[in-house]
Amino acid sequence: MFILKNAWISIKRNKGRNILIGIIILIIACACTITLAIKNTALDLINSYKSAYDKEVTISFDRANMMKDFDSSGAEGRENAREKFDNIANYTISDVLSFADSEYIESYYYTYGIGLNGNNIEKAEIESNNAMPNGFGHGKENNMSTTDFTLTGYSSLDAMSEFISGTYTMSEITDNAWNIAFDGNYVFINQELADYNNLNLNDKIKLEDDAGNTYEFEIIGIFKENEEGNEEPMSMFSNSANTLVTNADAVVNITTSNEDLKATIYPTFIIDSYDNVEKLQNEFYEKGLDENFILQTNEELALSGVSSIQNINSFATTFLVITLIIGGIVLFVINMINIRERKYEIGVLRTIGISKFKLTMQFVFELVIVSVVALMLGAGIGAVSSKGVSNFLLANEINSSNERTEEIDKNFGGANMNGGMPNRGNRGEMRGKGMPVVEAYDSIDAVVDIKVLLELLGIGLTLVLISSIASMVSIQRFSPLTILKERS
Repeated sequence: MFILKNAWISIKRNKGRNILIGIIILIIACACTITLAIKNTALDLINSYKSAYDKEVTISFDRANMMKDFDSSGAEGRENAREKFDNIANYTISDVLSFADSEYIESYYYTYGIGLNGNNIEKAEIESNNAMPNGFGHGKENNMSTTDFTLTGYSSLDAMSEFISGTYTMSEITDNAWNIAFDGNYVFINQELADYNNLNLNDKIKLEDDAGNTYEFEIIGIFKENEEGNEEPMSMFSNSANTLVTNADAVVNITTSNEDLKATIYPTFIIDSYDNVEKLQNEFYEKGLDENFILQTNEELALSGVSSIQNINSFATTFLVITLIIGGIVLFVINMINIRERKYEIGVLRTIGISKFKLTMQFVFELVIVSVVALMLGAGIGAVSSKGVSNFLLANEINSSNERTEEIDKNFGGANMNGGMPNRGNRGEMRGKGMPVVEAYDSIDAVVDIKVLLELLGIGLTLVLISSIASMVSIQRFSPLTILKERS
């Protein structure tokens, strides 16, 4: 009690000096509150972006592993490389289902494609008698495919990355398209192919395989390709002109009826953690995946969308560290000056029997009392100021996310199209394709919350401790008789 009483008396007696210390701590507290609020908000946004992306794993061909033991130069080397390539065991849809049965995988989807010829429709191409410059072919004649059309089946809306990214967008769609698209022989066709064959919604098209088997599909949507610059040289049509989009089950039914058909499958697995990728890859190898395939994740893509927010977080961290360093140094220097000015007072108190410990605690309590008041005022000012900054960050982020949501919905036929919005249940709310879950950020009431206040309190105590070192060391070194002698 004696220590607190003396500390309070000393604060009132040295108002000017304590006001100066209080102002410095107030500025530090205000800056730290704003910085911590921004930092925590940035971290929340980063975590939101990460959660907005499903942790995806895909299977990719490892060319480096394939060629590491081969010299592809010369006819013999090329022949050996070709033989090894031909002997690679490709994975099938049965393998994909086996791979998906893993404790590390939460869900999966895939794209399944085959080549078919037209029965009652023609491939979109224009023959030309003109010679092509520089040896380039025309139309799609240089395409390795020997069939007219590529029938691409998607297992779910999550797998339809071309529509999600905006490469494809619906121009026409039937009212019930998304209710039946994944159950039966229904297709979406390119606008160019529709115009070339004078096809409309609800028309029936027939495709056939090399064995002469015929498959009938109903058109429930017409899409267009938006990317430019990727077309074949001198081609009248886009790359997707002869691509037919359907569901994976329809493709599976065709390959089941004709096992000689060559199909390509591109699975995507949703995993619980990026840390388990290596374990999952080893598990795939044990289940029969050829070692010339490797697993790749979308972690880099998931983080690319938050680069600007990460910069904000880094800036806030740097600013906080600089503030603490400068603030600590300034307070230490001021406290050193304070001790020197009160040297005679220390000598008198020590002479009348006040212990070094009690004297040290008095100086510490003086600084604590001033710091607590300044920290409270600084936290209040910082809380008010930080809301404006946080609101700005949140408003821009929510606006960007909403625009992205509207863009994706429009790609699928959207609210302005006849077909209405795609089924949200199938789309999994479009998670995993770059659309953040913005509902968590409709309020900023918790920007300066208990976490920020506790962090600020920790910072304040740290500064008090650093500043008190001067008084602790000086009081331990001072001799009361020497002090009084110097005074006299």
